[in-house]
Amino acid sequence: MTALFLLGALFALLLVRVPIAVALGLSSIATLLLFAEQSLVSLAQRFFSALQVYPLLAIPFFILAGAFMTTGGVAKRMIAFANALVGHFRGGLAMATLLSCALFAAVSGSSPATVVAVGSIMIGGMVRSGYSRDFAAGLICNGGALGILIPPSIVMVVYGAVTETSIGDLFIAGIVPGILLTALLMAAVAVLARKHDFPRQPRADWRTVLRTGRDAIWGLLLVVVILGGIYSGAFTPTEAAAVSAVYAFVVAVFVYRDMTPRGVPRVIAEAAKVTAMLMFIIANAYLFAFVLTTEQVPQTMSQWITDLGLSPWAFLLALNVLLLVAGSFMEATSVILIFAPIMFPIAVALGIHPVHLGILMTINMEIGMITPPVGLNLFVTSGVAELPVTRVIRAAAPWLLVLLAALAIVTYVPWVSLVLPQALG
Repeated sequence: MTALFLLGALFALLLVRVPIAVALGLSSIATLLLFAEQSLVSLAQRFFSALQVYPLLAIPFFILAGAFMTTGGVAKRMIAFANALVGHFRGGLAMATLLSCALFAAVSGSSPATVVAVGSIMIGGMVRSGYSRDFAAGLICNGGALGILIPPSIVMVVYGAVTETSIGDLFIAGIVPGILLTALLMAAVAVLARKHDFPRQPRADWRTVLRTGRDAIWGLLLVVVILGGIYSGAFTPTEAAAVSAVYAFVVAVFVYRDMTPRGVPRVIAEAAKVTAMLMFIIANAYLFAFVLTTEQVPQTMSQWITDLGLSPWAFLLALNVLLLVAGSFMEATSVILIFAPIMFPIAVALGIHPVHLGILMTINMEIGMITPPVGLNLFVTSGVAELPVTRVIRAAAPWLLVLLAALAIVTYVPWVSLVLPQALG
């Protein structure tokens, strides 16, 4: 009864368009007042203790690093490098767009930031080269989703904090699925390019490839610094986030010189706004998870699902359906904070690896970024492409088949997620 009221109150508030953070907090408070024995003091303590979870300290630093990389000319250099590598293929500009999204995802950790950084440059270029604006918008919307799969990833940080799974293992585990998804999207472009006779660009010589690669190398080294530092033992994932912020600052201001020291306070202020918004959502999601746990909802659901005798493959199928629905209506970190504590013990009991589960949930959240009514990438792409959201939805929808295919592969071939973490011990 308590769980039904809690979930009913949450979805009722979401239906009347109450912001997700407020809806999570209000439904938690109402449930605690009506059904639970704890006082509101415990809820207030939980709210502030949620903001003191050490691994979550990585979030503002990764956001700041992404802000420096987005504001500077890193995206332009990565796009030039991607164009030099694949632009000469038929449909090469579209392939370069996807490759640029993958490269920028490795320095931003955010899907909307990837859409803005790459889309603001590539959509206009694709339209001038003969692609339709709708096609370019749909491609960017889906390619931008790589931002939360290829490390660093804020969603992975949240999952690791909630389940106490190694964030370093999650980061390294996201590389192969990220490459797989990029390759599947590029293969789809290649098929469409032959069918619709997409244009190709002149082949770049090796001197151009090396020059553009050298220009982009400082940005690409960010992911090497993060993963290399974590796996060498030089610093923890949280410390890696702080190092990445300092590194991004040095690259943007002193190496590329795309930003003057006067512009730094503005970038820090923008990163602080995004951090405040995200941490407010996380804190309220922690309240929601606290009420769920207090009322024994995860334990009850775990026992219920275990009693059903579901096999691991059937559980994973049901989990994917649940997460895809939830991701369409809620923000990614909220979904992770609500469902990870419930599903984690069940998955472990069924023999599913925690890292595999984390990558699986992350890909589901990727898809949630591009599905209405709350898909954030849809609204960001609408602004960048200057198209109505309805047209962006129609343009992005066909590419969902590729993302769902990648989800199916990662779900039932755990090797894709686990090969690198296991190889590195």
